[in-house]
Amino acid sequence: MKHFPIFLAVEGRHIVLSGGGDAAMAKLRLLMKTEAQLTVIAAEVADDIRKWAAQGKLRIIERAMEPGDTVGAALFYAANEDDAEDARVSAIAHAEGVLVNIVDNLADSQFITPAIVDRDPVTVAIGTEGAAPVLARAIKADLEERLPTSLGVLARIGKTFRHAVDILPMGCKRRDFWTSFYFNTGPKALDAGEGAVIPALETLLDAHVMAADKQGSVDLVGAGPGDPELLTLKARNALDKADVVIHDRLVTGEILELARREAIIIDAGKEGFGKAMQQSDIDALIVSHALEGHHVVRLKAGDPTVFGRLDEEIEAIEAHDIPYRVIPGITAASAAVANIGQSLTKRHRNSAVRLITGHDTKGYADHDWKALAAPGEVAAIYMGKKSARFIQGRLLMHGADPGTPVTIIENVSRADQRIIATTLAEMEPTMTQADLKGPTITFYGLAPRDAQAHAENLREFA
Repeated sequence: MKHFPIFLAVEGRHIVLSGGGDAAMAKLRLLMKTEAQLTVIAAEVADDIRKWAAQGKLRIIERAMEPGDTVGAALFYAANEDDAEDARVSAIAHAEGVLVNIVDNLADSQFITPAIVDRDPVTVAIGTEGAAPVLARAIKADLEERLPTSLGVLARIGKTFRHAVDILPMGCKRRDFWTSFYFNTGPKALDAGEGAVIPALETLLDAHVMAADKQGSVDLVGAGPGDPELLTLKARNALDKADVVIHDRLVTGEILELARREAIIIDAGKEGFGKAMQQSDIDALIVSHALEGHHVVRLKAGDPTVFGRLDEEIEAIEAHDIPYRVIPGITAASAAVANIGQSLTKRHRNSAVRLITGHDTKGYADHDWKALAAPGEVAAIYMGKKSARFIQGRLLMHGADPGTPVTIIENVSRADQRIIATTLAEMEPTMTQADLKGPTITFYGLAPRDAQAHAENLREFA
């Protein structure tokens, strides 16, 4: 992000614009929506600008800009449609400590003016840092259609009522009140005229004050393997409404960014054979926040039903009669196998797949190695980096073919995903040499589609 978006307070402050032609008029049409004091400086001024001055919307200084003209101004626009003159006046404004925008000159501007959807006091600003103005206009047009013109009226009335709503406690109860107003009670009242809105607000507030305290709840949510676009709609909705988000170590920052801004974000990460928050402490966190009336999202990478200690957390929740729901996510095995161009099962290859873990609470996890070592078996191995040599040894000890394909996928679905094709015989030292830093899943018995085709060609010519 090269331009940080902010909303600058300009009420009663000066904004100076140099220029009097078409570019100046286009910028002034936007600036006149503000409550700033506008000054236009130009030797020649278009008739429309003169009309605006006559209407008291701005003042005109009919001459070329001089030093001292921008002292104390909040913003300065150079819109002379002449590169040399824009550079000259911008230098004056720079020297006088004013933020400068040169129309159609992104490189030399200190700030940019975004595309705006105006539902005053609700304002939506859209910027592409000059990369795609057509895209900004398309987004603006889409939002213009989606946001009713009445939204601004409701927001203005709601603003006058905010102090009265302070009687409601912070958090979900106050948020529920405003949600009901803006998306239900308010629009219905406005149909009867603006005069009906305040009485409707008062009735709604009385109902919320008298309502019993809202019971907390818990959503046990799968965050998927890392790509935010793989989140389910239910997961997105839960994050948008959460008061508290308790997440594990593998949930990506991009997904946490989707949580409601006011939500409390708690890192409850675990690391195999490393530092970890105790499961009992996580259970206690979930329960305590829910008992305070919060909507808690327990956010787990992948699918919470796969190696996510889901049952332990459900038992803790049920022990306190807290309502909950499980929102599944895309597990790493599903995302990873799609990225290597394969399927988890295939006719005449394998009719079953095992999801196994490399370690559990007691250390390296034991499995039915003899069954896994049989020809044609496929397994997705979670948390298998540190136990790779153990798994390799157990499989070989029970007769597995050393040439069995093994595929290692690091950072599944993310921009830095890495796919490494090897064999059981080379599983170690391949994993050590790869210096894997991110979360990794290992497929035993599956090769990437291109690697498999290459191996089959080699066998054909052998």
